[in-house]
Amino acid sequence: MGVIGMALVAFIPILFTILMMTVFSQPAKKIMPLAWLIAALIAFSVWGMEPVRILASTVYGFLSAFNILIIIFGAILILNTLKKSGAMAAINRGFYGITPDRRIQAIIIGFMFGSFIEGAAGFGTPAALAGPLMVGLGFPPLAAAMVALIFDSTAVSFGAVGTPVIGGIGAVMKSTVTENLGAGAFLPFLKQVGLWSAIPHAIVGTFLPLLAICMLTAFFGPRGKRSVRYGLAAAPFALFAGLCFTVPYMITAVVLGPEFPALVGALIGLPVVLLAASKGFLVPKDEWKFPASEDWEDNWKGVTEAGAEEQSNMPLWLAWSPYILIALILVVTRIPAIGLKDLLAGQAVAWSDILGSGINYSLQYLYLPGTVPFTLVAIITILLHRMPSAKVKQAWGATLRQITGPAVALFFAVAMVQVMVQSSVNINQIDGMMITMSKATAMTVGGAWPLVSPFVGILGAFMSGSNTVSNILFSQFQFGVASQLGHSGVITLALQNVGGAIGNMVCVLNVVAACATVGLTGVEGVIIRRNLIPTVIYALAVGIFGLIFIYGGLAVSTLL
Repeated sequence: MGVIGMALVAFIPILFTILMMTVFSQPAKKIMPLAWLIAALIAFSVWGMEPVRILASTVYGFLSAFNILIIIFGAILILNTLKKSGAMAAINRGFYGITPDRRIQAIIIGFMFGSFIEGAAGFGTPAALAGPLMVGLGFPPLAAAMVALIFDSTAVSFGAVGTPVIGGIGAVMKSTVTENLGAGAFLPFLKQVGLWSAIPHAIVGTFLPLLAICMLTAFFGPRGKRSVRYGLAAAPFALFAGLCFTVPYMITAVVLGPEFPALVGALIGLPVVLLAASKGFLVPKDEWKFPASEDWEDNWKGVTEAGAEEQSNMPLWLAWSPYILIALILVVTRIPAIGLKDLLAGQAVAWSDILGSGINYSLQYLYLPGTVPFTLVAIITILLHRMPSAKVKQAWGATLRQITGPAVALFFAVAMVQVMVQSSVNINQIDGMMITMSKATAMTVGGAWPLVSPFVGILGAFMSGSNTVSNILFSQFQFGVASQLGHSGVITLALQNVGGAIGNMVCVLNVVAACATVGLTGVEGVIIRRNLIPTVIYALAVGIFGLIFIYGGLAVSTLL
């Protein structure tokens, strides 16, 4: 069987997942165990993967899913605690004081606030926080999850203080760069990858708020009034908000490198956008809102049991204090120079060489955002807001019940990914399933590779749920294809990095997690199907810029 045939076989678990969830609208908790089984059977029968390694990969996948569940638990706990303390009612009043327009609220929370959290923490944290916050303000849970995932894209390539570039591309490219250019060239190389990632991100990302609110108005307006024209009506404010983020984002990538573009872009952009909204600058005169909750379609609604938020006269600063604490803690624990990052990351429970496979698992229980800051701040909030024990019990009980739904889907989704990744170790001594799919794509596409390169990044993120992991999986492959075609390796790696960020909109793990945090079950396929629209638009635009960069002579400024 040739490379193309092997790639088609490797693609079967992914195709099964996509079809069953998007075309047949089956819930992830039913589909992912079957997808894992299909991947395991193919890995064993076609790739010659040893059963013990399949089992070890599955165990590692389950344990890694537990890490994700901790983040989900913390994000839900914050929301439920704020509901029961009365803080969410106060926050709601505050946003209505700035603007009651749902389009503007979505931009402020999903794009600006979400980008700040992405820059500080990454790893799905923004959607886990922004989605529930929008639900607390009265957004339909399905709308909140959908737009939170769309917004969590432009900032992702520089999320968690540059981890996708430094910890993703850097981890697999260091030896190649130092062998060709010397040890002193490695950091300048990463800075160039960051710069060429920021350029297409900044251009397309400026339009991201407009794209997201057009999706919002097209799918969630009152019956008979669902149209992108209501999103386009807010275009001046949406483009202004986009520029408020992408201009400092781009400047930071040029001056400081890959650690801080998302963080600085949001820190500068958020207060400017908030001030503009409060003054009515470029805000549409005609307010756009959702239909009354009794008119919502069934799949718009969540199943969270925390109940409506308690009414209160809590001051706005006190209501927002938990989120301010979260932001501050994320910053001080993610910047290495402060010294807390290594301390927290060093506290870990590990299982090395699982079942003799060489696969290693680690739970950094204090570094996961689910514990510090989410759960920590939820506990502090009990004291700050002087919550009675009965309300605390309700919030924690509802949170525990709410995370049980996505657990099965997450366990088997991560396990399936790990089986496919670990299939590179096999008795047949052939490339793993993921690399085989990419090689077949390169053979088919040829010189148009810059147009396709972002989609490889999307594939990696779709399967793994992480821009960083996508970069680890495919950076060497993308660099190799670029070398064969005579293209700039730096620009090709940047396109991979951007694609991995775009993939956050539709990746199975993030969709399941986002749904869980807003209390949704069984609608993952609906979100993936809808979010494919902005995913493809964003990726095609970036791919076109990639063609211009590669064939327009711009590559001469890169190191490799």
